[in-house]
Order: sequence, then C-alpha cells, then structure tokens
Amino acid sequence: MNAPGLVLVAAVAVLYSTGFYLLLQRSLMRVVFGIAILGHAANLSLMLTDRAITLPPLLTGKEGPISDPLPQAMALTAIVITFGVTTFLLALAYRVWLGDDNDEVPADLEDRRIGRLSEPEDSS
Repeated sequence: MNAPGLVLVAAVAVLYSTGFYLLLQRSLMRVVFGIAILGHAANLSLMLTDRAITLPPLLTGKEGPISDPLPQAMALTAIVITFGVTTFLLALAYRVWLGDDNDEVPADLEDRRIGRLSEPEDSS
C-alpha cells in the first residue's frame, strides 16, 4: 500500500487550521477565504486516501490495484458545493458592503449585554 507522505498530511493540517482560523474572523471576506480553503483541504484529504491515489490500469500498462472512484466523485461534489457556498457568501458580503461600506460583522447587542453582566462591578 502506498501511504501519503508526511508533507502532504502536514499540508492538509495547515489548510484546515488556516481555514478554521479565517472562519472565526469578523471580516466577511476572511470568512469567504476560510470557506474556500476548507473546501480545498477537504478535497486534498479525500484524494489522499490510499486507494484514490493509484493510477488506473490503462495508464500504467500493468495490472495492480484499481483506483477507487468514490473519493474522486466525493471530491467533485465537494468542489461544486464549495463553489456554490463561496458564490453565496460573496454575494452576501457584497450586499453588506453596499449597506455601510464595511464588511465587518457588527457586535450583537445580546453579546454586549451578557458581557456587561459578566464584568465585575466597581464598588468604589
């Protein structure tokens, strides 16, 4: 069996961590980039399965393990879904930008109220 190299596994880990970091930001464009990077990480991790990285017998000229088409079909589906979600988020970010010339998500009023309740009161 052909196991993926440590460099490819590290690349998937870096892509996932960067995507989640960007997803937690307040800027909508960073959220869009985070979703796109997470989509790429999912596709790469699907392609790194052991059976998905073998060549079909037509290209190698010899018999051997046949490539599994399921991870490739799932990656194609993930590409389409990522494209649709990215397009929707870009339209949403553009709509927010038209409203106030800023793509930052405003703080929620309920979050502010809960934050004030958790602060210690100054009795002096």
